[in-house]
Amino acid sequence: MTDQPTFPEPRKPLTPAEQEAARVAQRKRNIAIAIGLVGFIILIYLVTVLKMGGAIANRPL
Repeated sequence: MTDQPTFPEPRKPLTPAEQEAARVAQRKRNIAIAIGLVGFIILIYLVTVLKMGGAIANRPL
């Protein structure tokens, strides 16, 4: 075994078809993350409203 570090092979440039496939995959991931984030926000909102209960409208102003 040698003491010299081993480095990975340099990456080859992507072909136009591979670039387009990567762009499509990235867009799908971004949409999935956005849907998850919106769902989480809605969940937090609903839990907050349910914890406050219906009596929140009957409070003195």
